[in-house]
Amino acid sequence: MIELPEAINIAKQINETVKGKRIMNVIAVQSPHKFAWYHGDPQNYHNLLADKVIGEAAGFGGLVEIKAEDAVILLGDGVNLRFHAEEDKRPQKHQLLIEFDDFTAISASVQMYGGLWCFKEGEFKNTYFLQAKEKLTPLSDKFDKEYFDNIITAPGVEKLSAKALLATEQRIPGLGNGVLQDILFNAGIHPKKKVKTFTDEAKDNLYDSIKSTIADITVQGGRDTERDLFGCFGGYKTKLSKNTIDKPCLICGTFIKKEAYMGGSIYFCSGCQKNDEAL
Repeated sequence: MIELPEAINIAKQINETVKGKRIMNVIAVQSPHKFAWYHGDPQNYHNLLADKVIGEAAGFGGLVEIKAEDAVILLGDGVNLRFHAEEDKRPQKHQLLIEFDDFTAISASVQMYGGLWCFKEGEFKNTYFLQAKEKLTPLSDKFDKEYFDNIITAPGVEKLSAKALLATEQRIPGLGNGVLQDILFNAGIHPKKKVKTFTDEAKDNLYDSIKSTIADITVQGGRDTERDLFGCFGGYKTKLSKNTIDKPCLICGTFIKKEAYMGGSIYFCSGCQKNDEAL
């Protein structure tokens, strides 16, 4: 799934590879998918985008935004985006294919769920999109300790677990169930640990880990569990992920565990991430 570091990296690759190309053809919904979301009638995407030139791309939250003159192509966190050179065979299955006048292309496919929204600039009023653009990113200097304190002391937050704090309600857009695993490991906090039990030191550690871990993953081009625009895995070696289950912790040697929690999976080291309160 695309989270903030991957969104930033893919946008950078688009700017280096696709920016300036003129759109020749657009095919949407070639492979119908129940959980592929579009804006309006996707059959109109060709008329909306054809002959427009790709402008600047940006990553924020778990979204990649690509400008195309007066239109916008917006891809959500569950979308796999790939670049195809002129000689490359196009995928048989996809939810969106954009071909350029130099005969290169990008394709987008959805596995579990994902948005492939194309629209005129300013007409998309999706709350998820607007919040992701408006809220501060941990990569910004303005995302300081005071800003984080306002998040962690908001009404009702004390009842939440560490995972719920980071991965729900878009408190920090683009910080999802993937990135949070290493954030909590680096902070020494168990994913199920309740916010109300956090000491001041734990809160400081969590803030520092959010800032440093996201920066580290971004600099290295995303996680080694996620692919980029060219189908390559990111350079950041995850400490807690599907790649490290049943392997020894890098710090204490305890074997990494996986559990189901809150509709997804959590990974943790029971040696480094204690959770002593009743759950």
